[in-house]
Amino acid sequence: MAVAPPGGGVDHGAVTSRPAPNATRGRALSRRSFLGGFAAGALAASGLAGCAIPKLPDLAGKDPFSLGVAAGEPGPDGFVLWTRLAPEPLWPDPAAPGGLTTGDIVLRYDIASDPGMRAIVRSGSAVAEAAYAHSVHLEVRGLAPGRTYWYRFTSGDAQSRIGRAWTAPPVGRPLGQLRFGFVSCANYEHGYFAAYRHLADQSPDLVLFLGDYIYEYVERDRPTVRRHSDDVEAATLPTYRNRYAQYRLDPDLQRLHAETPALITWDDHEVQDDYADRWSKTFDDPAVFLERRAAAYQAFYEHMPLRPSRSRPQGPALRLYDRFAYGDLVEFSMLDERQYRAREACARRPDAGGGHLEFDALCAERKDPSRSILGAAQEGWLFDGLGRSRAQWNVIAQGVLMAQLRQRVPIVGTVGHWTDAWDGYPASRDRFLAHVEASRVSNPVVVSGDIHSFWVNDLKRDFDDPGSPTVATEFVGTSISSIGPSYSQFMAWMPDNPHVRYFESRQRGYVFVELTPGHMTAHLRNLSDVRDPQAAVSTLRSYIVESGRPGAVPA
Repeated sequence: MAVAPPGGGVDHGAVTSRPAPNATRGRALSRRSFLGGFAAGALAASGLAGCAIPKLPDLAGKDPFSLGVAAGEPGPDGFVLWTRLAPEPLWPDPAAPGGLTTGDIVLRYDIASDPGMRAIVRSGSAVAEAAYAHSVHLEVRGLAPGRTYWYRFTSGDAQSRIGRAWTAPPVGRPLGQLRFGFVSCANYEHGYFAAYRHLADQSPDLVLFLGDYIYEYVERDRPTVRRHSDDVEAATLPTYRNRYAQYRLDPDLQRLHAETPALITWDDHEVQDDYADRWSKTFDDPAVFLERRAAAYQAFYEHMPLRPSRSRPQGPALRLYDRFAYGDLVEFSMLDERQYRAREACARRPDAGGGHLEFDALCAERKDPSRSILGAAQEGWLFDGLGRSRAQWNVIAQGVLMAQLRQRVPIVGTVGHWTDAWDGYPASRDRFLAHVEASRVSNPVVVSGDIHSFWVNDLKRDFDDPGSPTVATEFVGTSISSIGPSYSQFMAWMPDNPHVRYFESRQRGYVFVELTPGHMTAHLRNLSDVRDPQAAVSTLRSYIVESGRPGAVPA
């Protein structure tokens, strides 16, 4: 398959189909034109026909598509398209998210085979569901495989920006190259999102969001670059919604979503720092915390291009983990390490809840073989999928550091482990690596986030034996903007962690990956200054994993 179209992404070919009539061109939005676009059809569909026009804020000059568009989860015959109507994206009234109080609103969507939207190949209706803050989750099927498409939404005289998506080649079909980026930890208050813009400039075929897409808390202890709009910790559905809306208003994030299909998982800050299943970091009553989790999960769903047939939230439950194969080249296993995990080991009091350092002599629970970071069902699903995979590369995408990190504490004179990462669930990690080794999974590579630093790690069958075989490779991406941990402190621990080939916590950025049948090349990309919205980017280091040889080497 050709792999060098303009812009550098996968060339998914052209589509020949009888064009549908072109949609109306966008004009300045007014209250009358916006209402007129859905008054006859959408009001009837939502049971409002014949009733008074719902009260809305003044829409003159307001864009109902203020939060942009996104595509996700590309498969061989389609993808998911997303938008959310929000003419007043940060509207303070919780009864009117986005400034709207109507029922469901019917939009028009168009999909074309050209970026100018002249060759329309599919048009139809999409419902912006009032129950989900007037968000759209359109599962598109029946398209040709291995093709690039462009799309937009229309309501009355208002049109969204044009987005780009593509369909995957059929599973098993030869694919010569895939280029993807992975990102995590975008704290709005700690800096700008220039990293998203630079990743979009590289025209990847996919972007993997590995968690901490938003931050629920408000910074009180450090200087901020910009502020969360409501200056409160998100803990309810309205406050989570407005936090996502503020992030989605960022132009660099909007552009990346519009130009690059996404695969998405979460970590902790989408709900609360270091939460585990129904257990709060602050020892909240589990029933009360599950109410908060339900609100957070719904807001997450409302702002992500997720399949409603799989991921529509059911109270505090939302199925997120899944696998995605692209030709014969790669299969991605997207994991959920928060919803099903056991509580962090040896949490004895509120100020020691969540992630904390534990020593084996004081915390036998940490090594309990029944503990899992994935939960039994997801763990079995992962093992089964990896065992069946026939892809050349198998990428396991997840949130937290998988490699062991021994943290020597001089005063105590012993080594501790952080309970919120895989170190807090070593039996779970042992089962995973044993399965990878026994099943002879082809080229397993783990990609991770959370720790606000770059890492290149050998994943050992036995981390306590330096001579133990390396069975997989781990790349950890630094944060988009969140402040990193102490470089000097972590470097002092590296002599006790010889499986760590590279570490850097002083830089913000992302990882850009070029994948071919023979090689995976990971470029660690860093910003010049996260406080500058126009920050430049450069490549800090590049590492290569050769097919059939686990372990990364400098490029």
